[in-house]
Amino acid sequence: MIKSLSIVYPIFNEEKRLSNIFFDIKKFNKKTRYISKEYIFVDDGSVDKSKLILENFIKKNLNKKISYRIISYKKNRGKGYALKTGVKKSSRKWILTSDADCSVSNFQLIEWLKKGYISKKNKIYFGSRNHPLSRVKKIKIRELIGALFRLFTSIFFGVKISDTQCGFKLYNFIVGRKIFSKIKTNGYMHDLEVYLIARKMMINIKELPVDWRHKPEGKIRFLKDFVKIFFSLVQIKFYKY
Repeated sequence: MIKSLSIVYPIFNEEKRLSNIFFDIKKFNKKTRYISKEYIFVDDGSVDKSKLILENFIKKNLNKKISYRIISYKKNRGKGYALKTGVKKSSRKWILTSDADCSVSNFQLIEWLKKGYISKKNKIYFGSRNHPLSRVKKIKIRELIGALFRLFTSIFFGVKISDTQCGFKLYNFIVGRKIFSKIKTNGYMHDLEVYLIARKMMINIKELPVDWRHKPEGKIRFLKDFVKIFFSLVQIKFYKY
């Protein structure tokens, strides 16, 4: 049973989608009163009203049992850097990383707990859109890019799991802090590094099903970013952990 949880959100120009996060948080809080929670929003150099909206939400939802924190810096550094910063500041016994678009609701964690998926033996849990029990709604181009990415990572890195890139991941606090302290990639490819570092440290990763839905206003531009992804993979290939 999870009794203490830090939830880390990377935020970059999310003023149009923060209402989805807030709605999800409020529902999740009502269903998990038995869990001591802290929410860490890492404002990754947003130039819109994201920080102001976050501040207003926190003011209206002050709670002695629930902690809300904003970590903010001026320059946009990337999702990996944002999560590394948030995880470093976390204080609960478990760490959940989630995406700002709420493509996977926090309620997924409740389902995992109900089904007994979470145990002390497995220290890292990856939400997997390719798990046979997952329910996924995504656009075709995303499926194509995902298939190509899995092919590349399998060939060049020997990746054995089906989905490294789903943002919904759960870590034991000690393991999470250790892994994120070693991550060198600031961008989206930090997920692959998590896998590679965990493998190097001989830490077990368990893939679990998710209810995942594509949301508009995403930051990834698949065709444009594919070149960046390729060069990131080349860089990671030469990293030593």
